[in-house]
Amino acid sequence: MINVPAYVPGHGLLKGKSALVTAAAGGGIGYSTAQRFAEEGVRALMLSDVHPRRLDEAVARLREETGLDAIYGQVCDVTQEEQVQALVAEAESCLGGTDILFNNAGLGGQKRIIEMSDEEWLRVIDVSLNGTFRMTRAMLKVMQPRGHGAIINNASVLGWRAQKEQAHYAAAKAGVMALTRCSALEAAEYGIRINAISPSIAMHAFLKKTADEKLLSALSANEAFGRPAEVWEMANIAVFLASEYASYLVGEVISASSQRA
Repeated sequence: MINVPAYVPGHGLLKGKSALVTAAAGGGIGYSTAQRFAEEGVRALMLSDVHPRRLDEAVARLREETGLDAIYGQVCDVTQEEQVQALVAEAESCLGGTDILFNNAGLGGQKRIIEMSDEEWLRVIDVSLNGTFRMTRAMLKVMQPRGHGAIINNASVLGWRAQKEQAHYAAAKAGVMALTRCSALEAAEYGIRINAISPSIAMHAFLKKTADEKLLSALSANEAFGRPAEVWEMANIAVFLASEYASYLVGEVISASSQRA
């Protein structure tokens, strides 16, 4: 196992931009991406989540950790169109226009197909795939008239890779990849870039609490470095895709999976 590298300091890659991050409460990829966006110089930041208390805590914590005062929070369930519309409208108002959207909201679980109910299947699809579609649609309507913007979707290597008890999640994330590719061609006509990240395993407290410990250990051991990714390592990829360094990337899905997608 190779040791975790040192945390990379900010380099002003997003200076002067604004960003919206969904599912940003807690300690996962969403929160870490919001933190990295702030450290890279965004002028304003909007976080959303379905958990009001956790969202308020995330906003307060980020303000303290990054020194950025212009951080706002808005409760949003991405399965509800009216809440999606309200979130985008609030982001546009608070941020003075949204330059970057990170679609992080997703839902997983472990269940064999034979035991899976329609409700369990549809819930994962609705949050992970349909939610990404709803947010992308709403954001494109305000980005397109401005002629610029970047949307980053959080997919998963399970969109490519087979794993037992993950049919619903894998199907949703494969859909996110396809949505990324197709929507990107439409958005490119307006100067907007849409790309995606495809993480393998990024360790955080919620994953440890909800996933089987033996499975997490096995997946981590199979990675090239013999360890899971840190959430900030995935966030760094989001920073790259949001920045002008990714100016020619359209509809790409960047796999962070030790070439084991």
